[in-house]
Amino acid sequence: MRGEPFGESTVKRGRNPNSSFSHDATNATLIEDLANVGGPTRLSRTLGLQLNRHSQYIGHTTDFEPTLINLSSNDAQNESTSSRGAVRKVQDGVSFLLITDSTTRGYEQQEHDIRAVEALVAPHGRKLIDLFFRIVHPSFPICQKHVFIEKYERDYREFAPPLLATVYLLAINWWNHSQELASFPRPNTNALEKLVRSSLADSMCRPKLSTVEAALLLAQIPGCSQWTSTAQLVAMGQELGLHLDCSSWDIPPWEKGMRKRLSWGLYLQDKWGSLIHGRPSHISPSNWAVRTLTINDFPDVDWDEGNAEEKNDCETGRIIFMRFVQLTGILTEILDAFYSLVAMQKIENSGSQGAQMVLAQAKPIQLKLKEWYAGLPACVRLESLSSGGPPPSRPSSVGYLHLAYFAAEITLHRRIIGSIDASPTTVDPYLEHICRSAAKAHELCSHWHTRLAPLGDVPRA
Repeated sequence: MRGEPFGESTVKRGRNPNSSFSHDATNATLIEDLANVGGPTRLSRTLGLQLNRHSQYIGHTTDFEPTLINLSSNDAQNESTSSRGAVRKVQDGVSFLLITDSTTRGYEQQEHDIRAVEALVAPHGRKLIDLFFRIVHPSFPICQKHVFIEKYERDYREFAPPLLATVYLLAINWWNHSQELASFPRPNTNALEKLVRSSLADSMCRPKLSTVEAALLLAQIPGCSQWTSTAQLVAMGQELGLHLDCSSWDIPPWEKGMRKRLSWGLYLQDKWGSLIHGRPSHISPSNWAVRTLTINDFPDVDWDEGNAEEKNDCETGRIIFMRFVQLTGILTEILDAFYSLVAMQKIENSGSQGAQMVLAQAKPIQLKLKEWYAGLPACVRLESLSSGGPPPSRPSSVGYLHLAYFAAEITLHRRIIGSIDASPTTVDPYLEHICRSAAKAHELCSHWHTRLAPLGDVPRA
């Protein structure tokens, strides 16, 4: 959505001045940015959202010498020409190559694909989009709701095919949660998924932020998360510079926030995929410069005016997303400290002292997990699901955050118990009893949450 939602959605027309999105005076700056994104200046100032061009990050070891780029004569958009396309400098030392989309494979197929996508769900397209934003979006807020909807109402052909198709696929998972849809037969999801994968493969030849968005959403569909596709997703993000700090770049402010959300979405997918599949992570601290998320990185108008429940869902969803990112940072420490090849070899080489080494390393991480859990806001605690009030109109997404916490705890205790089993004579029996009791307690809690939480959880990789 984002790759073209901003760029393509308004390239020919300005925003609807009667839209409810434009009524909140406190968001005048954001609204002005969104309203003007389709104009010549705004459109050319975007980086990952342009209509007819895609960007490639120019790394420091390529044949583009940064010193020479700095000496180039730039136009008003900070662009200079080269034999391979325009070179756009967004900050000293950070430049991108802008390449025309029409030179890439499958470009002519786009309109055919988007028509085929819409035909597969017609006449339920708008209802599926409403379902997506009601159930999936609040806990995984990488889309700009009002811009997405306004764009669809104007012309669905303005979307990138894989993005619109993936939104439909995710929404169809919740088909029976819509009274308007439940009585109709479901669309052909196999044909829709086939279109997603073929059009996504074409989009990777000219990646935009919408391509990353589609791939991230696709990974949330049960059975669609594969380690090889995660590797492609991370590589595509690096191509677009999503591993970099964009806070000082010469791009619109809303694109900075969007890039940060997509960057951390990549981070989540990579780290939890690494855990689930038992593979080395593709993202390392030495090549990750993205700043921590703040509430300012999320759209500050993302619900219908006067709808208090929708407002609460969006605000809670942002907290869930941000807390999930924090938890993933702790999980990364666990994976690096105990499951990397270097770490496992070091523990093995320690012989009888391996268990003591693991316990010493585990203690500070265990404290971080405890502090993370203790610091959860009231709205994302499990008690919030049993407060005695009226049932919510949409399934809660609080459960998956807690399941992720227990998964991190179990991953840590698994390594502790494994090291104790490897060195049974070197660990104090009482300490061993404590460790095993703690591991068993978290396993029981996880089992209980597994039975409770999935009833309302958004699909997760």
